[in-house]
Amino acid sequence: MSALPPLVDVRQLSVSYRHGQTAVNRLSLSLAQGETLAIVGESGSGKTTLANAILGLLPDNAQISAGELWIDGTDLTHANERQKRQLRGRTIGLVPQDPMVSLNPTLRVGQQIGEALVLAKGKRYPGIDADIVELLQQVGIDKSVLRARQYPHELSGGMRQRVLIAIALAGNPRLIIADEPTSALDVTVQRKILDHLQRLVSERGISLLIITHDLGVALDRADRILVMQQGEVVEQGPPRQILVAPQHDYTRALIAAAPAFARRREPPIHIDPTRQPILRLQNVGKTFVLPKVKGEDPAFVALEDLSLQVYPGQTLAIVGESGSGKSTALRIALGLEKPSRGRVWFEQKDVTDLSWRDFRPLRQRLQLVQQNPFAALDPRFTVFDSIVEPLVSFGLLKGPALEQAARELISRVHLPVSYLDRLPRELSGGQCQRVAIARSLALKPDLLLLDEPVSALDVSVQAHILDLLEELQREMGIAYVLVSHDLSVVANFAHQVLVLRNGRVIEQGSVEQIFNTPASDYTRELIAAIPGRQVTATAA
Repeated sequence: MSALPPLVDVRQLSVSYRHGQTAVNRLSLSLAQGETLAIVGESGSGKTTLANAILGLLPDNAQISAGELWIDGTDLTHANERQKRQLRGRTIGLVPQDPMVSLNPTLRVGQQIGEALVLAKGKRYPGIDADIVELLQQVGIDKSVLRARQYPHELSGGMRQRVLIAIALAGNPRLIIADEPTSALDVTVQRKILDHLQRLVSERGISLLIITHDLGVALDRADRILVMQQGEVVEQGPPRQILVAPQHDYTRALIAAAPAFARRREPPIHIDPTRQPILRLQNVGKTFVLPKVKGEDPAFVALEDLSLQVYPGQTLAIVGESGSGKSTALRIALGLEKPSRGRVWFEQKDVTDLSWRDFRPLRQRLQLVQQNPFAALDPRFTVFDSIVEPLVSFGLLKGPALEQAARELISRVHLPVSYLDRLPRELSGGQCQRVAIARSLALKPDLLLLDEPVSALDVSVQAHILDLLEELQREMGIAYVLVSHDLSVVANFAHQVLVLRNGRVIEQGSVEQIFNTPASDYTRELIAAIPGRQVTATAA
């Protein structure tokens, strides 16, 4: 491998933006043919800017201000647009982060793969339909003829991500850049996608550049890891060396923040088993009636015979893949969905059949923290307006008392009071999530429902948010129901775990029981798929 010149050779590269910010500073790296390199770092570390420079896709307000960038013997530093285009698709393929944003919703999947094939081969050719089907088969999509005729919204998240891989492979590239390719996927789907990319690397001799904030993914999948902070390389080396003997404080902080390597949380002493549960679902089932399609059952069973209990000061985690019924269970607990069968109890009161108006006073007692912090906040509202919205809605405070409450709430989530005048677009993802948590605390609830509260955030920001939620639980005795596909977060944050699959409870018990002695094959499969476990096991 070393006898051949590197496929990617970056020498003292600097990329700066027009307003003077340097996004990449004097960075050097090389990538050999058939090698997998992972670039790890938080948002703003320069990972995506570096990837765009390699792709020749820097925005108009950015430029290479120093150094050299060689791709397969071509000097990209001084290349014109035509030379860059020849490299894209044919030499370099890109697997972008968000398949719903990256795929055209108005075109069938086959048409989009066909476009990539035409761009790579120069013109439409007789065997294009067969090549589309073959590419879909190569990326592990079943019923590939049918899938080629479907639109992106008709496929699952994992399938859409595989379609993006098929598009990246259309030009038979020598390098694939995968930009956060699995950040929004379930842990088992994530493993299948990464397994597939790894298989392509070994079968075709493709080089793979993984850009990720998930240190577990990097440690499991890469031959070499490069750690970036504020546009500079702070450390690089093989995964085992990075995990066992990190040289830089920043790398040590990343490892400490990664849930896969953190110490499991101890159950709090103050939980009293004789106390009554704050929330109880008893034999709950939910069946949705779908539009009639010939030959198919119009009824879809989303939940079947679900029973759970949540106690004050306790965290119950509900885990399972997409479609397992997690969100349906949350909606039923919130009173946004009526169960088809079973009963819902909130503090010994049967709330199953309450009308919207009768349920509304209870909403002061239970609140929701949503997955996407940017989508959860009104972009026109200042932070102050967002935080006090529940207090205004219930007519509880006004004037100076409202302003004082806003100051206390923003301080509780460790944000400066000066942020009250800002708009969501002026905050980072982690800061927006803190605002969403502050808003959920405004009514002093006894129960918070957390729907994937950290899945959209960097690993170190995740750690800060989880620490904050733990602190609030200790101080205020709040109960949490956490819905998550990230089992490493669950292992470090929850006390009790309930595993759902296809609407049914597979098993439930304490964190220690579920993670140390899982009873079902499905739970064992979920735990085995946690990123970072492979290299942790060998390093232990």
